[in-house]
Amino acid sequence: MAEERQPVIQVKNLYKIYRVGHNKVRALNGVDLEIYRGEFCSIVGTSGSGKSTMLNMLAGLEKPTKGEVIISGEHLERMNENQLVKFRREHVGFIFQSFNLLGTMNAKENVALPLTFRGVPKKVRLDKADKMLDLVGLRKHKTHRPNEMSGGQQQRVGVARALVVDPEIIFADEPTGNLDSNTSAEVMELMKKIVREQNQTLVMVTHDNHLASFADRIFHIIDGKIVKIEDNRKNREVVEA
Repeated sequence: MAEERQPVIQVKNLYKIYRVGHNKVRALNGVDLEIYRGEFCSIVGTSGSGKSTMLNMLAGLEKPTKGEVIISGEHLERMNENQLVKFRREHVGFIFQSFNLLGTMNAKENVALPLTFRGVPKKVRLDKADKMLDLVGLRKHKTHRPNEMSGGQQQRVGVARALVVDPEIIFADEPTGNLDSNTSAEVMELMKKIVREQNQTLVMVTHDNHLASFADRIFHIIDGKIVKIEDNRKNREVVEA
């Protein structure tokens, strides 16, 4: 199983220390973890636990004070800003809490947007966006603008936009924070299904234990340390057996 495969994400002895006045705050305090291709993992913790810092480190948005972040065999902590931007553009998709859709564009144009930055021709961009919107169940909403869609539909557009670049890894930051519980569950099921079908890797940060439980594995973080790793696949196998 997973143990025999190469991890797509490796974190080794990771520290992030901030100075606040004369004090040092250890946002991450010696984290080690491995995540494999095709896994849906969640990092769960309360506000201030270090989970958002962890996501920023994995996405190369912040530099560690000490330690290693290795994604697809590449050391993020050794890269300069230009290399990190290129790495994110080529390997990573993001899903945000606030959807971050452009109000002047319809669903298809919003999904196609990341491909514009890659210089993909317009017809190819729109064809690909079209397929992604089918994948997330928005066949009938392709020409709708964000203000003509519900929150759940907007977040589905957000998921499609993250997928359109064929990312190896998708990072999701409280992706259902603005949605009600039923819609949240629908979006989580969708994300889980897509990870399975596309064999992509999804890392989600959340404070919500229930949402975290949709993942294959759950990393519990407290005071910058991983204190427990739950393997839901084993639990599910027991239930299904």
